[in-house]
Amino acid sequence: MKKIKYIFLSLGSLILISSCSDALDIVQKGEIYRADAFKTVADLRGFLVGDIYSRVNNTTEIAFTSIFTDEVGIGPSNGGQAKELHRFQLNANSDEPSALWSTHYTVINRVNRLLEFADLVVTTNATDLAAKNAVLAEARALRAYSYIQLVSFFSVDPANPNALGVILSTTVDKPNLVIDRPRVSNQLIYDLIESDFAFAQAYLPATATNYKFVTQKFIDAARARMYIYRKDYVKAKQYATAATGALSTANTYNGMWGDAAQGECIFAASRPSGGTWSNISSTWYFNLTSATGGCFLDMGRNLFNLYDQFPNDVRRATWIDATAMVDPAYATNFYYVTTDVLPINKYPGKTSQPLRNDLKLFRNSEMVLILAECEVGSATPNLAAAAALVRSIRTARTFANPLPALPVYGNAQAAWADILLERRKELAFEGHRYLDIKRLAALAGNQGITRDNTDDDIVDQPLTLALSDYRFTLPIPQSEIAGNVNIQQNPGY
Repeated sequence: MKKIKYIFLSLGSLILISSCSDALDIVQKGEIYRADAFKTVADLRGFLVGDIYSRVNNTTEIAFTSIFTDEVGIGPSNGGQAKELHRFQLNANSDEPSALWSTHYTVINRVNRLLEFADLVVTTNATDLAAKNAVLAEARALRAYSYIQLVSFFSVDPANPNALGVILSTTVDKPNLVIDRPRVSNQLIYDLIESDFAFAQAYLPATATNYKFVTQKFIDAARARMYIYRKDYVKAKQYATAATGALSTANTYNGMWGDAAQGECIFAASRPSGGTWSNISSTWYFNLTSATGGCFLDMGRNLFNLYDQFPNDVRRATWIDATAMVDPAYATNFYYVTTDVLPINKYPGKTSQPLRNDLKLFRNSEMVLILAECEVGSATPNLAAAAALVRSIRTARTFANPLPALPVYGNAQAAWADILLERRKELAFEGHRYLDIKRLAALAGNQGITRDNTDDDIVDQPLTLALSDYRFTLPIPQSEIAGNVNIQQNPGY
């Protein structure tokens, strides 16, 4: 996406596809202008649902993180897919930074357009005013979420308020007017996020409880994630406590991933069957989530080994497809790529869309693990409380005795290491691992990417990166650099 430009959007058809082409400043035939865009609160709601919610997703985060870290290995149907990124070849021309940048700035652009147009809708009674404010609350919460994602991936140090962040945009550019915006400090981005969340929390009604839309729980969860990334353990604990609910049991956990039930999901970006939505499992498969379904990336061996230690763990039972071919001699078998196939089944697909599932952006288990971090990172660390929280995740995922033992941490480093381990297991293929290594690995005794030698189809490929490596921050996309003379690239690129 070159610069942050906007188009005049047609309300004649609310497009339900995930594309960033409309981020360009082009006026198409048949498009309508500002004075005609919104007349009623229903118009605002229609734009919010059709053109903002429809573009909220973390597909790029999931794909990039799984490939770049230690969540996947090269599968038997691989014809070159993702190998460069898997071998740590990351630069300003790579697709993933551009896609992540474009995805979230498209959401931000749409929200800004909605906020600008909202003043055209005049309300004449308290009911309509409340409904209008609810639309604005949801939109601003989604803008805040997109900014959290951008800062987390593109700032060298998201915890440093003075570090360079991303581009701050709250207004709509006028047609044919070139505006080159520089990056601003993280603090200025966080100020906007705080303002958006404060508005959203104030004006979103408590009756808004549908987990596929913004709720008070969504706001609390997003704030908890933001504060843990900023190492503000007091506020992270406050909001994680408010956001979290009961963990899904082992018997109900799988239904959540197949979209049969909400389970412990706090917010899911809906991806219904039909249309041209992106399919999350196409990150790893051509056809089906099975060993013979065009599996070009499968589960990383070391990650599989973590699950395989505990056969009564629901994650071992369901996240590796039943068609898996587990080779006990994988480490010495020359043909390990075809004899040791570990198909990822975390997103089992819908009946009519076998590679598609709703995107679970926030879950209760993430909040529990945030609370565990808060216990270790607080001014008065409580390692026993952290251990109990970690064990609660493991217990919830166990479907038969014996139940997991309570961990005992001799020091803070041991606690950080176990939290990082459980985040690796519980949040795999949800877009967390890259950021978790970036922010927690040093605290956990320098535990970074840990691949098995068989995760590539050519042995002796790089298995890890130094934690100081510049590639633990994404590059500003070259398309943005080329079109924005005032933007600064991240170090190393």
